[in-house]
Amino acid sequence: MFTMYELWSGLGFPLLKICLFIALGVFVGNLIESMNWTRFMARLAAPLTRLGRLRDISGASFSMAFFSGITANTMLAEAYSQNRLTYRELVLSNLFNSLPTYFLHLPTTFFIMVPLIKAAALPYILLTITAALLRTLAVVVLGRLILEPKPEQCVQCQLPGDAELNWRQVMDKVWQRFKSRFKMIIIFTVPIYTLFFILQQAGFFDWVEKSMAEHVHFLAWLSPQALSIVALQLAAELSAGLAAAGAMMDSGALGVREVVLALLTGNVLSSPMRAVRHQMPYYAGIFSPGLAARLIFYNQSLRVGSLILVGSVYYLLT
Repeated sequence: MFTMYELWSGLGFPLLKICLFIALGVFVGNLIESMNWTRFMARLAAPLTRLGRLRDISGASFSMAFFSGITANTMLAEAYSQNRLTYRELVLSNLFNSLPTYFLHLPTTFFIMVPLIKAAALPYILLTITAALLRTLAVVVLGRLILEPKPEQCVQCQLPGDAELNWRQVMDKVWQRFKSRFKMIIIFTVPIYTLFFILQQAGFFDWVEKSMAEHVHFLAWLSPQALSIVALQLAAELSAGLAAAGAMMDSGALGVREVVLALLTGNVLSSPMRAVRHQMPYYAGIFSPGLAARLIFYNQSLRVGSLILVGSVYYLLT
């Protein structure tokens, strides 16, 4: 059984926080659309969306993803529910947001890495940035190949016009959409997050990650010291792997190349499980659970593939 403190600190408070953030994202996303700010935001990404034959709402979501991934996804979910995006366009638009989402978290990652792994931080970050850029390029090329051409100079297509705003009507519209979407948040996010909390407390995720850490014999091309960094990333988290990498670099046991390859490998192997644990609860509150699972799968497949590609090139060239 759980104590009241464990329930509050491990389930109640995090669940309250995630629901509040999703609710805020839903509200802001609807407000942006209702006030026609999507038109301006879409212009920022217009060159890429034109190349990829994506809708302007995709460009607006891409621009918003530099500030809030939840709001960006909310904009896509609203457009999809209103049939302003096809399924293919939704998937590609969600993948398209990979680059701004990466930059959203980059400052935190950078300032954790530099003190711990010093010289290895720059090549690792450059490789992950390259992977994010490759993902964006892949989405643009794929969109070019499988989506229908949009009208020329379609900077405002599928977006509201410049009609004069009535604040009462705007807020009524935002509130009605918010209530509808917030029900989805409660119905899906709360039980899914609760289930994941129970699995976490039962040790399920620890068991899976430790099992993976114990079966890394297929990574024989890494040194034993580098393997320990990978195992720590799987069994604990990135900061544990960084701390171990920094200690080994300081002692001279590992060089920059070995540390970068170990961190990339740990990133690839730990990504899928962490995505399910952290993304699924809030994705299911924005999209339907089935659609959320598919989007996460596509996201992680593209992410892992891009990291393997840049890691392989780095391995061969260094």
